[in-house]
Amino acid sequence: MTGESILVWIVVGLIAGWLASAVVGGGYGLIGDIILGVVGSFFGGYLFRALGWRTPFSGIAGVIFVAFIGAIALLLLLRLVRSLTSGRRAS
Repeated sequence: MTGESILVWIVVGLIAGWLASAVVGGGYGLIGDIILGVVGSFFGGYLFRALGWRTPFSGIAGVIFVAFIGAIALLLLLRLVRSLTSGRRAS
């Protein structure tokens, strides 16, 4: 991996994480949104492949779209886990 490809991953992660946080709400700050976007891109890629979906865009826009969808799914999953675990502590 070159420094340029790492920079692209960070930028894609930042954009996807920020967009997901804006849509779903409750962001994790700059570093958290980057991590959310990068992990979301892997999750989105897996999800798209598993379901046989194709992106409506090509190039970097398609990559950001898949990462955005993955980041939204990941953010909702984190929210669900957090609500389930906080409900157990309150009981």
